[in-house]
Formats: sequence, C-alpha cells, structure tokens
Amino acid sequence: MRQRPSLSRAARRIRWRAGSLLALLLATGGSVLAAPGAGAVARDPGDGYFIPGDLLVSGSVYTGTASLLQPGVTQLPPGCTSGCVTATSDGSYPGVFNNALADGSFGVTSPVFLAEISPDGRLRRVLPVPDGGRPGGLGEVVTSFSSKSELALNLSTSGRVITFMGYATRPDAIDVSNSNTPGVIDPTNPVPGAYYRVVATLDERGRFSFTETNAYSGNNGRAAILDDSDGADVLYMAGNAGNGGSPEPGGVIAGAGAQFARPSDLPESAQQPGQPTPLGSFSVTQLGDTTDKVGKDTNFRGLAVYGNVVYYTKGSGGNGVNTVYFVDTTGKACPDGVGLPEPGAALPTSPAAYDPAVLQSKGVFPYSMCILKGFPTALKSTTSFPFGLWFANPRTLYVADEGNGTATYSAATGQYTAAAAQTTAGLQKWVLAGGTWKLAYTLSDGLDLGVPYQVHGYPSGDNPATGMPWTPATDGLRNITGRVNRDGSVTIWGVTSTVSGSGDQGADPDKLVAVTDDPGALSPAPGESFRTVLAARDGEVFRGVSFTPGTGAR
Repeated sequence: MRQRPSLSRAARRIRWRAGSLLALLLATGGSVLAAPGAGAVARDPGDGYFIPGDLLVSGSVYTGTASLLQPGVTQLPPGCTSGCVTATSDGSYPGVFNNALADGSFGVTSPVFLAEISPDGRLRRVLPVPDGGRPGGLGEVVTSFSSKSELALNLSTSGRVITFMGYATRPDAIDVSNSNTPGVIDPTNPVPGAYYRVVATLDERGRFSFTETNAYSGNNGRAAILDDSDGADVLYMAGNAGNGGSPEPGGVIAGAGAQFARPSDLPESAQQPGQPTPLGSFSVTQLGDTTDKVGKDTNFRGLAVYGNVVYYTKGSGGNGVNTVYFVDTTGKACPDGVGLPEPGAALPTSPAAYDPAVLQSKGVFPYSMCILKGFPTALKSTTSFPFGLWFANPRTLYVADEGNGTATYSAATGQYTAAAAQTTAGLQKWVLAGGTWKLAYTLSDGLDLGVPYQVHGYPSGDNPATGMPWTPATDGLRNITGRVNRDGSVTIWGVTSTVSGSGDQGADPDKLVAVTDDPGALSPAPGESFRTVLAARDGEVFRGVSFTPGTGAR
C-alpha cells in the first residue's frame, strides 16, 4: 500500500499556501511530481533527516490569484513614480506573466519547496521552505516565480549542508527580483521597493538557517556555497546587480557578481547586514577589450567549488563574456585574463580588497578572476550560454548550456525553430588536454530541443499577447549535478530551460532530466540519450538539483 511522504514535526508546522499543488500533496499524500514510475516512499530518517545519495530538487508553486492585479488599473512597478505602466493581465497563471511584456521588471514572489527523490525519481518527501508564516521563526525566504536563474542548490565543501538564495519577504509580492536592497538604494531603479537577499542553509538534520545580505541590489542572488571544511565558515555567492541608470551607486557595483559573506546564526529579524563584500571580480579590459557597463561583466549564474578553486559561469546579459571563470587566490594564474588555476591554490577566506575610489571607472579593482583557458573569450556571444557546471575529475568538466532563448515558431514544422537548430545547447563535455580545456562534444539527444511538450492543465493554442503557442519546449539545461558510478561512468542530472510563447519563459513548467556518459570518451556512445526523471506540472517550476546534505560528508 502506498504511503504518504513522511515529514518531520518541524516541517509540518511550516505554513503552506492554501490552494497550492504542494498543499494538496501534504494533505493527501499524492505526488505533485509527475514522473514515470514515481511514487511517495515513506521512511524513518533515524539520526539523519535525509537519505545520503538521494537528490534534492528545488522549485516553486505559483500561489497568486486573479485579484493580485487589475488590468488597466494596477500600476507597475508597485510604488513607481516615473515610467509607470498599467497591468495588462490579472494575477491568474500563466497569463499573469504577460505583464512582463509591459513591465521589464515584472515578477511575483512564490514559496519554495525542496523535494527529496531517489536518483531514479521516486518521491521521498517534500519539504516546504519557511516563508515568514511562523511567528517567532528564524526567518523567511521566497523566490521570484519567473526568475529562471534562481534557487541553485549546492552542497557545502564538507557535504553536510545545502545552500540556496532567495528574498526576505512573503509570497505574492510584485517585482521583488529587481528591487533594491535596503542598504544599497539606487534612486534610478524603476522598482522603488527594497528587500534583503537571503542565503538559506539546510543541514543533514533538516535544520534551516538564514543569512541576509545587501548584495545584488537591483537584481538577484542565484547561488551560494558554504565552505565549512577544516574550520572554515564562509559563504561564496553568485548573482547580478543593477536595474537603474549610469553611473550606478558604488554599492551596486561592489555588490555584483562574486560575493563573500559570513553565515549568521541570528534570526533574520535581528540581523543588520552591512555593505556588500566582493569575493573577486573580472573586467573585459583584462582581455584588451573596452569596458561597457561597469559591474555587468560579472553577471554570474553558475557556481562550483572543485579542487580548492571557486568557479563561476556567465551566460546572459548584453555585455561581457559568456564563459567559465575562476577566482585566482594566488595572483599568478592569469596575467592576461585567461589561465588555469595554480597548483596548491587555497580557497578564499576573506573578501577581496579593492579601491573604492575607482569603482565607477574600473569596478572592483584590482581584478582577481580569470577565464578558464580554452573557454570562449568573445564579447556578447550569441552561441555560448553556460549555466551549471560539474567536474567528473580534474580533466573532465561538464557544463550546462541553457540555449539562446529565442522564441521563433514554425507552424509548418510544429517546432520552435531557433531552439531546434542549436548545436551547443544541452550538456557540453570539456576535457583538459595539452594545458587547455577543449570541447569534446555536446549531449542533447533526448532533450528534443524545440519540440513542444504537453503539460496537463496548461493552456493550449496561442497566447494572444505573443501570437505564439503557450506550449513550451526544451531549449537547453541550467543547473546540474552528477556522480561517478561504480563502473566508472558518470550520471548527470539537470533542470531544463524552456522556450515558449509565454510572456515570460521563466514561468514555463520544465523538467528534471538525466544522462549517463563515459568520462573518458571523446564522442557520445551509440544511443546515449537524456531521460526525463520528473516533469513539473501546471503552475510549478523546478530550479536546482543537488545531492542531499550528508552525501559524501567528511
């Protein structure tokens, strides 16, 4: 007899929004995660809250209702004093995100969930993340439902803690993802609200903690990793900043890209975050190029720690280089902006020192980041969109490419043509040979790039606001994780990106997929193909994937 997922007593006390699909799951024991053969599996966690070797998937369920916005009346962004627009759609999903066509900062905050699943997709439990509903609780964190780059999950360096980032507010707030932070106010930002960004940590016993930061004012924090090995206790973060005009305030520039923080053990209500503290920085001037917009060269999304080196990816934005970077703690790895980590390099233990007098002209200077040798160095690439990254070994690196996001649809072929034509979207395999990283091949079979897939309950036909189908298709991959199997092969799990006729493609239901590869191969094996592990339902999105806290703990 199938049993409902077991939830800890603490988890059951966390308020969940009435009417959400996840609330239905908790009330009935049904599975909100649609996957072939997936089922709810009860377990006794014993001394540990999670099963080591299981996966955690982060995601969100849209909780807004029609009354959230009144078309033709509600002013966007909320509280705006200039450049205001009126809402074009009410708060009903998915049409609510047609408002993004009028308001470039549009988003709606929503609660976060973490689903523990077996590697083959069997549901163990769903853990709602506190969103401010418990009086006297430690804190709150939500995501912006359509912000596709948020909620990456990363294990700490010890393997005992998982981290992700969000906002210190409650669900159903509007335009939070482009708001200021309270300690870094940009008066030219069209979104006047101010909310702290938050790093949430969850340990192997199921305990949450929260650290607020003034970093990423005007944009979003996307990923965090806790270094908790060998007595360390520091956070590395990835994100973007700035939503106003030039010149940007110094706090916006200093609060972009790679950030450093020390975890707080205080409730959020008692925290008083200071100014942002950069971990490192990069400028295209290191490559001999002319600077564009200071601070936007570090519009980072992916984040990883491997071999005592912190790695980042940049894959979006209108300037800079979409590629793979690393933090150079030795000052010797890349005098010309490109290089390989120095042997024996140590992880950062403190924020980067910089000259505040040159923030407006040079950004966070001196620079302490490099492009990983062999990866792209071209400005404003139209073919490179790296996101998540995972090292199988020191000479094999898998990089997720989310695709170009171009929504061009052909009724004749029934496909999104730009997505279907891509050759580097999906999972790229890079190998280190002769002192440089080289692209061996890209895995995309089974992703069905550009081919629409049906989601039960999701609208059919065309979105009148865009003239294209509501139905989404896979465009590439975002966050990934992997493991080395007993036979020497590797399995990589990834969350898909989408392309569609929605007003904001970040609101599309997406998928968790997996593929198994030979790390020593220089070409894909016959029949090597992605398989779908989980598929998000109507009103639901997946964002990050990692192994559970306690997996590989040392």
